Amino acid sequence: MKTYIVQILLIFFTLSINAQIDSKKKYIAIPAIKSKKDSADISPLTPSKPIKNNTFGMNMPKVSPNLEQPKEEFSMFPKEKFGNPGELYEKQVDKNLANLKLTPEEVEKLNGNTTDQFLGDFKSKAKFVNVVYRDHGYVDGDVIQVLINDDIIYPRVYLTGGFKGFKLDLKTGFNKIDFLALNQGESGPNTAEFKVIDDNGIIVSHNQWNLATGVKATIIVVKE
Repeated sequence: MKTYIVQILLIFFTLSINAQIDSKKKYIAIPAIKSKKDSADISPLTPSKPIKNNTFGMNMPKVSPNLEQPKEEFSMFPKEKFGNPGELYEKQVDKNLANLKLTPEEVEKLNGNTTDQFLGDFKSKAKFVNVVYRDHGYVDGDVIQVLINDDIIYPRVYLTGGFKGFKLDLKTGFNKIDFLALNQGESGPNTAEFKVIDDNGIIVSHNQWNLATGVKATIIVVKE
């Protein structure tokens, strides 16, 4: 019986405490303030005036007023010499057309012999000979190589307008002299005049060559 009474008292005491705590809580209600104007009445943003652009979306570079513009276009062909680039080939075309009217012998003479040339063999009792040569006609940069019995004696000789050459001691039997054209100069072909003079001043051979590049002219002096 006592236990029952104690339980009732505990329940009553607990309800009393909760009622006191709830009574201490205070709530403040904040009334809603009505806006003077509804947000829907706000005028929409007006887009700014578009910027005029006449370049269709591309920014045109500004040209400095002090910048000098080229007066003439660059050309690989010198205008003072050729009015038309086609004139560069006019001479070659005319030459090719002229070749059609020439005999094979005349064409070879004009363009240079394309096969090795044998210019004769000569007998002599001299102990030595002087071999001299020069550019025949216009000096245009012809270069030759001189060989004696297939040995290179002078690897590069520039032909000038005056005679120059060398002394050759003759051996008994064949003495072969080769003139090899290393180029055709500016006007072509490789042209030269040469003389072979013995120890008594007698001309053993006097001739000319007219060679394409890589072609040889050969003479033979036979010592008796």
